[in-house]
Order: sequence, then C-alpha cells, then structure tokens
Amino acid sequence: MMNVLDIITANKSTEIAKSKQLISLEQLKDNELYNRQCISFSKAIQNKSGVIAEFKRKSPSKGLINGAVSVEEVVIGYENAGASAVSVLTDTRFFGGTINDVLRARAAIQLPILRKDFIVDAYQLHEAKAMGADVILLIAAALDKNHCAELAEEAKKLGLNVFLELHAENELEQVNPFVDVVGINNRNLKTFEVDIQNSIRLAHALPKDLVKVAESGISDPSTVKQLKNEGFEGFLIGENFMKTNNPGEACSTFIQAINH
Repeated sequence: MMNVLDIITANKSTEIAKSKQLISLEQLKDNELYNRQCISFSKAIQNKSGVIAEFKRKSPSKGLINGAVSVEEVVIGYENAGASAVSVLTDTRFFGGTINDVLRARAAIQLPILRKDFIVDAYQLHEAKAMGADVILLIAAALDKNHCAELAEEAKKLGLNVFLELHAENELEQVNPFVDVVGINNRNLKTFEVDIQNSIRLAHALPKDLVKVAESGISDPSTVKQLKNEGFEGFLIGENFMKTNNPGEACSTFIQAINH
C-alpha cells in the first residue's frame, strides 16, 4: 500500500515530465536569476535566530492552513521578524504552492530562500536556480543513497545550498560531502505523527560540525531552547505561523521569546 510520500513522489514525476515539455533546460538557464550567487544557508542559520520561517498554504495532513495572505506580506514579515531564512513550498497539488511564489518572495526579500519541494530529478535543480532559490531540499525517504548523492553534487555544481532531510536511523547513511545542512523531521512521513524525541535521537548520531535543523511540530519557544541544548542551530517552522492572521507578527513574537 502506498503511503503519502509515495503518492506525492509518483505525482511529481508526472509533473516534471510536463514541465520539461513546456520549458527546456536552455530556457531555464536564460532566466536572469539563474546566474545570481546563492546566499549561504548554513551561515544565515548560525548568524541569526536560526528560525527558518515557512510560507505554506495547505498540507496533506491539515488541509487549508491559510489562503488569505500574500507571499510578499508574509516573507517581508518574516524578514522583519529576524528569521534566518525563508522556506517556500512549490508543490501545487498537495501544498498549494507554485514556482511563482518563490519568484515573488525573491523580489521582496534579501534572506536565503529554500525551495521546498519533492526533488527527484536534476531538472528541478535548474528550476530552483532559475526562480532565485538559494537552497534545495532533498528528502532521504524519497531517494536512494546514490540518487541522493548525485542530486546533491549537481546542486553544488550549480552553486545551490543542499538541505538534506532525515526521518529515521536508516537514512543516516545518506549524509554525503555535498550536504550543507541536515534537517531532522519530527513528523513521520508515513503516519504524519510528530515526535520531538526523534530529532534528538538522530542528531546525536550525526557529526558535531554539521549544521542541524529540527523540522515539524515546533510551536513552543521552550521546545527550541530544549533542541538548542541538544545541538540544533536551526528550526523550520511553518504551520505555527501560517495558521495565524499575521504570520510575520507571530514569527516576531516567537523569535523574541526564544531570545529571552
């Protein structure tokens, strides 16, 4: 029986095939943003609050989270709040995002932008570069070890930052030399249950010098303080901010709380 991740990645392959027919690799490379220098993701996390604030309209587990706010007002709010970076969903079918969301975010802010999607093909790396993203996400659970390393290497050749997401112990072997930052997702992608202890367990098994980000289920500043004590420097937070009427303000309040 297929789980949610299987369904999403199967759909993604169909989407990519259509995208390749509509826009060639050469056309992507002609985009004015394609040759811009990407901002360091790891340095941004280490030099600021560590909060990677996410723009997310909906999710498979929660349905519609926020359909009322614009990309610009949210990401500008995040930047003003002191976020280290911004994550923008580009999956349309399951998360309600588009490539245009990253283009609009890029025009509005100076922070590093993570293109949050299910990357399974090198074409998507070139797309990310053309839309002005600085970071791409590789999900270990969606890729085998060799394919993950190939995509990470290709991303680095393009000047992109590589953010590898882990969920379980058996994915630790997917950490490769091309990875800049490792994210550990508290949410089980098969059951969608959240367990903060999952991040802590996996973090202790990773090299100490790797920049580590905790993802999902973070809604309390005290959780961030606990995770910092366990070696985490970054915290990806989306739903907690997006479910409010003013995500930027919610982000600001959260960052102020973790700084005290």
